[in-house]
Amino acid sequence: MKVSEKGINLLHQFEGCELEAYLCPAKIWTIGYGNTFYLDGTPVKEGDVITKEQAEELFKNILVNFENCVLKSLGKTKISQNKFDALVSLAYNIGCGNFRKSTVIKRTIANPNDPSIANAFLMWNKIKGKVSRGLTRRREAEAQLFFTVDDE
Repeated sequence: MKVSEKGINLLHQFEGCELEAYLCPAKIWTIGYGNTFYLDGTPVKEGDVITKEQAEELFKNILVNFENCVLKSLGKTKISQNKFDALVSLAYNIGCGNFRKSTVIKRTIANPNDPSIANAFLMWNKIKGKVSRGLTRRREAEAQLFFTVDDE
């Protein structure tokens, strides 16, 4: 599976595109569409600047890592495109290590239609222990997409 245009739009909406490195709310240097590392593994640092084309290329290449993370985490569990898009958005934001340990993926594997998965998304709305309105909005949007019936 690959993230659909709907999933890419969700990621772009919440990540935004910054061509100059900035400190995100978690105090990590970030550039492009929420990227903290470049393709070669080098961390983003203060003063870095990229072009829009470089931001798009970085996003596309790094997105594949999160698609693969979700697919590997799911194992044989089959899910809809919207569920996949929502899970990739979550993994992209919290990292693959956190995603693999999350209640969201555990409940999805147990039963992809479990309504309590919506609340599990909201467990990831904090920065350094404090609730973030931005992350709460993102988690609500991801949960909504997760439970949206795919277009035919």
